[in-house]
Amino acid sequence: MAGESEDVRQPLLSRSPSSTHSNHGSISKGSDTLTDRSLEHDVLPAHSGPLKRTIGWGSAYVLIISRVIGSGIFATPGAIFKGTGSVGMTLILWVVGAIIASFGLAVSLEYGCMLPRSGGHKVDISMVLHVFGQYVLFAFRIEPTPLLQKSLAVVLLTAITIIHGCFLRTGILIQNVLGWIKVGLIVFMILTGLFVVLVRPETSANSIGGVPHMASWDSLWEGTIWNWGILSTALFKVFYSYAGLENVNNVLNEVKNPVKTLKSAATAALATACILYLLVNCAYFLVVPLDEIRSSGELIAALFFERTFGPTVGRTILPLAVAVSAVGNVMVVIFALARLNQEIARQGFLPFSRILSSSKPFGAPLGGLIVHYVPSFLVIVLPPSKEVYSFILEVEGYPAQLFSLALSIGLLRLRYTRPDLERPFKAWIPGVLLRITMSLLLLAAPFVPPPASKRHGLWYATYAVVGSSVPLFGIIYWYIWTVALPRWRGYYLEEAVEILDDGTSITKLVHIHEN
Repeated sequence: MAGESEDVRQPLLSRSPSSTHSNHGSISKGSDTLTDRSLEHDVLPAHSGPLKRTIGWGSAYVLIISRVIGSGIFATPGAIFKGTGSVGMTLILWVVGAIIASFGLAVSLEYGCMLPRSGGHKVDISMVLHVFGQYVLFAFRIEPTPLLQKSLAVVLLTAITIIHGCFLRTGILIQNVLGWIKVGLIVFMILTGLFVVLVRPETSANSIGGVPHMASWDSLWEGTIWNWGILSTALFKVFYSYAGLENVNNVLNEVKNPVKTLKSAATAALATACILYLLVNCAYFLVVPLDEIRSSGELIAALFFERTFGPTVGRTILPLAVAVSAVGNVMVVIFALARLNQEIARQGFLPFSRILSSSKPFGAPLGGLIVHYVPSFLVIVLPPSKEVYSFILEVEGYPAQLFSLALSIGLLRLRYTRPDLERPFKAWIPGVLLRITMSLLLLAAPFVPPPASKRHGLWYATYAVVGSSVPLFGIIYWYIWTVALPRWRGYYLEEAVEILDDGTSITKLVHIHEN
């Protein structure tokens, strides 16, 4: 707390950076302080509360790899293959996805190393919970009704929220163990596919399926669908499987040596994911016939296990292992997004910010966990389960490209307007430009009409319209809240910082009437 000082506030929509800085990026004002939104303040962030720097390189790596390797590689390959039509194009999309993801990662690394504080992107995990429910029910040979899937998802969501909110260190330990189990499971699947081809060729898809789809170069491309609109939809699903490379950006306030750790852990995680994804897709194609892959839905991994290990082990034990890996993914996502929600509350953009920003009583962001729990619970319970998984992946992927485009353009603008800022990591400019170009192409692709034979169900660009309406609604809300209402009611918004009892600093938005 500071002593008595002049009552000075900073307008919310100030057009120029504050010219007054302190060591903590704020100006004292009694029990409150004036917040400083300048980049210099973000480079040396104020203390955000009792959350200490307890995350080392290993935990940071697990936070990323366990987020990236979630339900995607177990659930999406069937839909991706169905959209591409061939083995070769499917593998090409996984490589292209990794390359584009590396450009996006470079942008996140430059931001994270330049501004090493907690923050990041929020991604819904309700679909990971959906896959968890499907694989558990498949393992116990129970008909996966929507009610049972949703019930299992809600139980898991509730349990993880309680663990991360009340038992912080225990939650970190559990998610680290599950992360390594997940990597081991992928490696085991790859070795299993190799074993089937070399030792038990009679069980491979080449002999049973009747189509040697990986025996020659021409057969790799047989059936390829050369339509950019359809391929872009498949590419969105690939991006979903690479999502989460910026997961540590959400918790940088708790990372030891954040700049060095972020650069090395994120790069290692991307390389690991790319290699494992390519190899496990090859394992799928070697073991499971193409027709079964096309109709597998989200259960391609379960079919793989059943075909290689039989109905007992293949249908029970190993699908449970996939479900456990989904648990690990949910844990790291909730862990990171709770910190993101807490940071948003600290900046004054959520109601009840004093409660949601506090780390009491267990030294964990319980308020941020609750903010995440409520919408996730509603998304699980309210919509129908049938075919909603694929649609939500597409809807989530579209605004993600919008935000990626904005971040990439913003990075180039910062290079031009603030060349003085220290940048421990610099993204390759041609890579950033390629990322911008690819984002523009992907944003336009949904509006390219597919062939008549592929048109079924909803209008082909529905997910793009729904996805773009989310940030559009946010812009409208922001304009009403910060511009229209103040003009109409004759006040303007100013910011001040308050320090809570546990040391957490929060920003308050104050209405100042002009009269």
